[in-house]
This record gives sequence, structure tokens and C-alpha cells, in this order.
Amino acid sequence: MLGWWEQLTGATCPGCGQPLQEPTLCSECRSALVPRHVPGFLYLGSYQRFGNLSRALKYHGRRNLALLLGQRMALGVRQAEWGLDGVTAVPTLLQRKIARGYNQAELLAQAVAKELHIPYKSVLSRAAVDKSQTQKTLLRRLQLSETTFRPASRVKGIWLLVDDVVTTGTTFERARKALLEAGAARVYGAAIAVKSPHQLSRYSL
Repeated sequence: MLGWWEQLTGATCPGCGQPLQEPTLCSECRSALVPRHVPGFLYLGSYQRFGNLSRALKYHGRRNLALLLGQRMALGVRQAEWGLDGVTAVPTLLQRKIARGYNQAELLAQAVAKELHIPYKSVLSRAAVDKSQTQKTLLRRLQLSETTFRPASRVKGIWLLVDDVVTTGTTFERARKALLEAGAARVYGAAIAVKSPHQLSRYSL
């Protein structure tokens, strides 16, 4: 049942924009939001279909989405039987986290860890000061510095690296490399939405 504020404001679904008849997400988007797997990576839908969910979480304060999305990601982890030792997130710059009040990837990762009853740990730091990837051309996104992410602590075993979306895959690739440098034996990935699923298999090593 919708809360009084959602009823008063005529809230719309952050996934499709249709009038919201139930909390958080409409029934059509809920049914379409299912774990999809490629080797070493899981995602909940295409960027074209569910990119709006990331934007709602990231820019419009829809933090309540993180719990639902994290639960769906956790279902995908169980289906894949990855045997994780921990979960972490792709970090954002400190000034962006302060301005926004949170890191959306961290909220997702914490929800996944809670659902799976395994540790969440902030393992990486973002070292390079740069424009947001969404403000760059495709070429500039692909040229993201190799040293953008650095290990902030040490880990062992098998880890899940969570981000909100994967478009070119460059950000995820750089963060994954840093997580391996932190000591992870293997790194799997998860995101709400991806732009080119066929490109994700290169991150399965």
C-alpha cells in the first residue's frame, strides 16, 4: 500500500514513469527486474530499460530502491553459487558522496551483503579527481586512468564488486583491478543495468 506522501503527490514509478499503485516500484517493473547472468557478472536488466532506476537512486534521492534492488542482486548471487567471502562497492569521490549524502553503489552493496549474511567492507578509494563519467564523451570514458582506484585495505577470498550501472565497462574494470590488487582471489560483478551485456565476460577472470 502506498504511503500517504506518495498518495498525496501522485508518485510515479521510477522504472517506467507510470502512476505508482504500490510502494517503490510498479508491478510490471518488479516482474521484469530479474537476475541475468553472464560469466562472472549479474545484472537486473538493460540500461535502456532500467537506467532510470539508477538515475532515481543516484540523483533523486530514491534510497528506498537500494533495498529492493539489493535483494534481487542477492538472489542472482545465490543462483550463481559464487560462494562469496565479502561484498564491496565501486567508490565515488568524497565530495560527491558528501553532496549526495551517500554512494548509491555502496547502498546497493550493503543491501546485498545484508541479504546474503556476509560482510560488507569498503575496500577501495577513488584517487583521481575527474569529471563524472556521465559528463564525458565515449572516448574520454574509455581513457579513465589506470590509477583511478586504489586499495584502501586488504582482503582475501572471493568478492562481489557492485556498481549501479555499467556502460563502457571501464570504471568497473579499473575498480576490479584494484580489488584484485587488494588481495581478492576472484572478483565477480553486479549492477542494476548494463549497456552491452556481451562485453561483460571479459571481467570473469
